[in-house]
Amino acid sequence: MSGVPDILQDIAAARTARVARDGAAQGLKLPAERAAPSAAFHGPSTAGDEVLIAEIKRRSPSKGDIAAIPEPEALARRYRNAGFRRVSVLTEEARFGGSLADLMAVKEACPDLAVLRKDFLLSVEDVEVSHRAGADAILLIAALLDAPMIEAMHRRAGELGLASLVEVHGADDVAKVRPLRPPLVGINSRDLRKFRIDPLKPLETRSLLDWPCDVVYESGIAGPDDVLFVRGAGFSGFLVGESVARDPELAPRLVKAWSDEETAAFRYGAWDRLYRRHRDGAPLVKICGITNRDDAEAAVDAGADMLGFVMAESPRRTDAAFIRSCADLPVLKAAVVVLGRDEDLPPELAKLVAEGAVDFIQFHGDETAGTVRSWPSYKAIRMRRAADAEALDSAGSPGVLVDAFSEGARGGTGRRLAPELLDAAAEHRRPWIAGGLNPDNAADIVERWKPGLVDVSSGVESAPGRKDPEALRRFVRRAKGAKA
Repeated sequence: MSGVPDILQDIAAARTARVARDGAAQGLKLPAERAAPSAAFHGPSTAGDEVLIAEIKRRSPSKGDIAAIPEPEALARRYRNAGFRRVSVLTEEARFGGSLADLMAVKEACPDLAVLRKDFLLSVEDVEVSHRAGADAILLIAALLDAPMIEAMHRRAGELGLASLVEVHGADDVAKVRPLRPPLVGINSRDLRKFRIDPLKPLETRSLLDWPCDVVYESGIAGPDDVLFVRGAGFSGFLVGESVARDPELAPRLVKAWSDEETAAFRYGAWDRLYRRHRDGAPLVKICGITNRDDAEAAVDAGADMLGFVMAESPRRTDAAFIRSCADLPVLKAAVVVLGRDEDLPPELAKLVAEGAVDFIQFHGDETAGTVRSWPSYKAIRMRRAADAEALDSAGSPGVLVDAFSEGARGGTGRRLAPELLDAAAEHRRPWIAGGLNPDNAADIVERWKPGLVDVSSGVESAPGRKDPEALRRFVRRAKGAKA
């Protein structure tokens, strides 16, 4: 735990002190042997199944009080009636208001439910206590534990017939658990050190998993569209807590959204394709303003992950026929559009999406979040002042591109965002960055702000609409961390 700072460290230290004072059973009298029947949470017979988990959660460090939940077993029944067959019970007392008594009450009332004990577990004794209390699975947070302890707890859980949801959040966690090759992995979109959500972090981290496993998306599920994103992005399931604890009537809507595989694949399947290209520590690279086949091929050869085609007023404007001619190139494609607040996507662009010639629509105008969510898309926001960063939270897309504001153009101006504006954006979420990027500043921008994606157009041109192949190669190398 010595290398774990901030909130996570505080919670773990406080729990260590409570265990020393009250014992691992939280002062409760547990049966010497497990009395509760077992229910399969995850194992050989359930591998590959959907893993949908609803959580009983009273409080959190980031949101404070969430719900009173005087009878956790009653809430568990509502989750079961909504279609969940797995329930997570938060048993941490101080910050989350939980208890092992909650878990025992849920398991006694709903023996058919598979129950996950969610807590900041630290020892093999914690695993044994969880089993005696009636848990069918435990959460192992890799950031809290060293590799030998993870291995010991994971092994003991298996001996007792418990599943382990092994939670990772980045490359260090994945490296720590890789020798175990756990069959069930959770990836938290919330950084437990800062309790900040990054919707795309689970996709990035999943790209590091090089063994067969079911992967659960944790945190950040506020409504049905978030479930569609998780389903479309190729996860095995999700864990939802705060939103259904506040409003249990949301639970059946989330289960229904998960079953809408067609809508999920249409709106969000491109996110899965994009992040299959992700490599840890390096941003994705988009080359925008492509107007000819030679430049498109040069960008692909340089290592670009996505090409951008401008379908709005610009010196780099192109047309649907040219975009179709590039459909064979092995990268993703985005069509850049500028629409009014209530304007529909032009039919020719909708057709390109339906044909698969375009993976994303880049909305660069005044489109509403509802419009953005209706298409495989992301939103670009032009920032003029720090307060504009608030729009990142309501943009309607998992990834948000920030660009410099110009009175005369919606993009492609070569104007760079001021550092204080990028700082403001990063306070809300890890941004995608456009505006004024070039081979000379790419490495510095990536090192300082660690964007999920960098987007360049005029910065790699020899003339408007014509790319410089050497500049393309230098930009991609430097953006992805290689020396020029």
